Amino acid sequence: MARISCGHCNVKRFYRPLELREVIGNVTIDQVPAKVRCEKCGRKESMRAELFHPVGKELETIRFRRLVEIRWERRVIWKDEL
Repeated sequence: MARISCGHCNVKRFYRPLELREVIGNVTIDQVPAKVRCEKCGRKESMRAELFHPVGKELETIRFRRLVEIRWERRVIWKDEL
């Protein structure tokens, strides 16, 4: 399991590594904090990530974030020319 936490607002989220790899790409756990942003405060610089194995009661209390779908958004950007 992967734990990604924000040091600024003290939010911890738990993910399955295969789903993280699908979204972020095939990177090491040390490279994950540079690729994610906190959903609560929006900061990137205070993110931490680690792999761990939950055991016993800890496994029962963890709520995992599951990947539902990936949407690609199309945006139009205009530029005025003289």
